[in-house]
Amino acid sequence: MKIEKLWVGMAVVSLLSFHSGLSPDFWATGIAYGSESEGEKHQEAQKSTSHGEQEDEAGEEGVIRLSEEDQKRFGIQVAKVGPGALANYLELPGEVSINNDRLAHVVPRLSGIVREVRKSVGDAVHQGEVLAVIESRELADVQAEYLAAIEKMGLAQAKFAREERLWLKKISAEQDYLDAKQALAEANIATRTARQKLHALGFSDDYVRKLPGRRDASYTRYEIVAPFNGTVIEKHITMGETLKEDTDAFLVADLNTVWVNFNVYPKDLPQVRQGQEILIAPGQGAPDVRDVIAYVSPVVKEETRTAMARVILPNPDGIWRSGMFVTGRVAVGEGEPVPLIIPKTALQTVEEKTVVFVETPHGFEAKPVVMGRSNETHVEIIGGLSSGEACAVNGTFTLKAQLSKGAFGDGHGH
Repeated sequence: MKIEKLWVGMAVVSLLSFHSGLSPDFWATGIAYGSESEGEKHQEAQKSTSHGEQEDEAGEEGVIRLSEEDQKRFGIQVAKVGPGALANYLELPGEVSINNDRLAHVVPRLSGIVREVRKSVGDAVHQGEVLAVIESRELADVQAEYLAAIEKMGLAQAKFAREERLWLKKISAEQDYLDAKQALAEANIATRTARQKLHALGFSDDYVRKLPGRRDASYTRYEIVAPFNGTVIEKHITMGETLKEDTDAFLVADLNTVWVNFNVYPKDLPQVRQGQEILIAPGQGAPDVRDVIAYVSPVVKEETRTAMARVILPNPDGIWRSGMFVTGRVAVGEGEPVPLIIPKTALQTVEEKTVVFVETPHGFEAKPVVMGRSNETHVEIIGGLSSGEACAVNGTFTLKAQLSKGAFGDGHGH
């Protein structure tokens, strides 16, 4: 049927060409387009749709989509940019150390033989937790002294009460009453002294009060306990050894805070003060931290010819370790005002262009910028970015890496 229609069409073309003077190719072309089947029309529509989708996807290239969870995991922080001041910064070398206000040398307080060692270096401990147990004759002597003093005081109280009654009734001499009163006072002093000895060894009021009733208790057992919540950082005690009362058995530190001590040369001391904000750079790719100077030493150390400025830094995750070297930057002077300023951590280089990652409704987009003046931490932007725009100021290296590898492998983030 199709063949018959084709021959008829060709005949019509020849006839029309003869009468109109037009080329047969023109009419053949028109008939070919006009005789498309429905299937061919559908294919053309699909091609058109596919081409449109590709154009849409091309428009999304360069956009990195990250969930809030991913942003937090990669340490990506976003802030709105605006005017600011380009301050001059003074760089100070520093070192992380243990907070000595939260450091305890745990000593046994009396001599004895080690019977148990329950904690080792690196173990977390809680206040009052037993670190080790020793057997001490000294402890037995102190507790026996206290128990004997209590017994003597009981007898002295009974004798005084008796002599007082007799003296009031004029039966006994006044001297006997006075002797009984003095004996009671001496017994009371002896009891208080023995009690204070037990407190000095770390025993609580509750323990001392209940001691006379603990007839089956071991009077030689002494427990070395943790003074506060912390971590054992040194241990100098082994099973079976004899300890002296001043031996550093354990060194326990609370590492939830650390000290960061900075060296300040005398010429820079007028520019460094307590309460001043300082930017601490740990290096090794870790983000900078802002805090304030808690203390500036009034003394210049003779061996280094520097004074010390200290920051008490929170350390809940334990990332700051004693002995780490850091750099501190302190802003000095008023600073020069600029219309638009961003931290240098916001900048990355992509295809030999300096870019920032601007946050849009669709994700992060790399946007080329033109830089102006700068200092150690911030830079002026004179083109490519507007005041009030939100961009990533930390974690930008991760965004650059995701952009380079196609944002998690599919080219458009997730």
